[in-house]
Order: sequence, then C-alpha cells, then structure tokens
Amino acid sequence: MKALVTGGGGFLGRAIVEMLLGRGDSVRILSRQRYPVIEALGADAVQGDIRSVDDCVKACMGMDVVIHTAALPGIWGDFNTYKTINVDGTTNLMVACKRRGVPKFVHTSSPSVVFDMKDECNLNESAPYPKTFFNPYSWTKALAEELVLNANGRDGLLTCALRPHLLWGPRDNHLVPRILERARKKQLLIVGKGLNKVDLTYIENAALAHVLAADAMAANRVAGQAYFISDDAPVVLWEWINALLQRMDIAPVVKRVPVSVAYGIGFCLENLYELLKKQEEPRLTRFLAKALSCSHFYDISKAKRDFGYAPRVSNEEGMARTVEWFKAQQKSD
Repeated sequence: MKALVTGGGGFLGRAIVEMLLGRGDSVRILSRQRYPVIEALGADAVQGDIRSVDDCVKACMGMDVVIHTAALPGIWGDFNTYKTINVDGTTNLMVACKRRGVPKFVHTSSPSVVFDMKDECNLNESAPYPKTFFNPYSWTKALAEELVLNANGRDGLLTCALRPHLLWGPRDNHLVPRILERARKKQLLIVGKGLNKVDLTYIENAALAHVLAADAMAANRVAGQAYFISDDAPVVLWEWINALLQRMDIAPVVKRVPVSVAYGIGFCLENLYELLKKQEEPRLTRFLAKALSCSHFYDISKAKRDFGYAPRVSNEEGMARTVEWFKAQQKSD
C-alpha cells in the first residue's frame, strides 16, 4: 500500500508512519517543515501546507490512501484560524484525492465532536453532534468530520473518520507533558468528586486503528462511517493522573474544587482573555472544567466488528513505557 500521512512528523502521524513502514508499505508525509528522523526511516517527504490545494495535489500523486492526522489542536483561539486548517485543509486534501484518483481517505477526528458538556458513558456512534460547541477545536473537527463522511462514495472516494480519545504514550507532546508541568507547579486541582471515568488511547493502539481501517475500507464496509477508538479500559481520571505522578516522583493532586466553581472561573477567564485579546490559552475554561469532571468513555464494538480493532497495549504496559520514556527525557535534559 502507498500511503500519504499528513502530520507525519506529529505524535500520531509518526506512529502511523512507523507502523506502515514496519510492515513494508510505501509511505509519504506532507508537512510544513522537514522531519529528517522520519525521512531516515524510509519515508518520502513533501514539504507543503494542507491549506494549499496545489501542495495537497502534489503530495497525493500515486497514493492508494491518505491518512489525515494533521490538525490544529488546543481548546482556545480564533475560530477562523482553526477553520482554515481543520476544515479547509481537510477539504483541500479530499479535492486532491479526487484529482489524483486516490481511492481511500482516513480522517482523524475526535470524541470531542459529540461531547455535550455532560457525562457520556459507553456512548456509541449514533450520538449526535451537540447544538453548541464550547471551543473552536471541537467545533471545527465536527465540521470537518461531517464533510468527510458526506464525501464518501462521491467521485470514486471512500472515506471514514476515527475518533481516538486522549492519546498518550512515549513522545507525547500534549497530554502527559501538560499534566506533569501543571502538577510540578501545583496548578492541578481535582474538579468535582474525582470519580469520573474516561477513555485513553495509547499511541500504538491509535496507530493500529488507522492502519486497520485503511486496510479494511470498502464500499460496503468501513466507508462512510465514524468510529470511536480507545484502549477499551476506562480509567478513573484522577486516580490515573495520580498514579502517573507517583511514578514520576511528583506529589499527588489532593486539593479539590466544586464543578460549579471551576465552571464559573472558566467563564470569567474566557471573557477576560477575550476582552484583553490574549492569545494564550486560559488555565481553565468552561470546556476544560467539564472535561475534567465528567465521565466520557465510549463503546468501541463497532470498530472491533468492522475492521477487527483490538488494543495491543494495555494501560499498565502503556504506563510503564510512558514513564520510562519521560524519565529518560529528564535525564537527557
């Protein structure tokens, strides 16, 4: 298989590239900067921007599948900035696929596209998008996912969308580093009772899901569908965070704040940051207050049934690998 991976130098993209190369596939990455480490593994590289149709068309030449992981992450910022990357960039890639005759398009979405600021326990893919989004990332990812699924079967293109929840593992540049940094600065507070359960997705498991979906996609299977992806073992969020901190020799989080108070603080900070036109993300937002206090874990039986997904790495094994990697990074620094 000849695969183009957008965001191939990123956390998820690199894991997918390594998995594809490891089984003998031909891989190309499209990214704005060079990633010599990825190229050294044997991947072809096209330097470009998904906001440019021409760059996308160039990168799609000769491909059998596009696995689209590139996105603007975060939960704070200008909606139009998010839209040009997460929505328009996705559209450009699908246009390029049609021009170059690429038959398959696997899109990395997010469970946040259905998060309605309340507990979501064992939710499946029949859940609708919420009427209101509380951050530009979730909103634009929902818009992009909807475009991807609606494009299925048109002009010879088959599409699907995967929703991995809370990626983590070695080389994580978002979730785990953020937890560790805030814990060291004593900036973490348990929001609510601290009993909420959440799904996690170890990076190797997430990469596997994308590869399996690309392999299995056909007109009567996988194509046109969205899928939740996880480690299939929900954890109590604050217990998991404290277990991570303990292994990293950092004091546990014990202080608590009521959900209503955290939500109110988030609301005030959002308005203050907008008033002052501050670009950096507030330490707390309404979305984050709910994400830290609500349960959100999902039914992945559809992915198991349709393309044989099953997590390879358990939470315990993932924790051991992750802690080992981050401790090694500390020593090297």
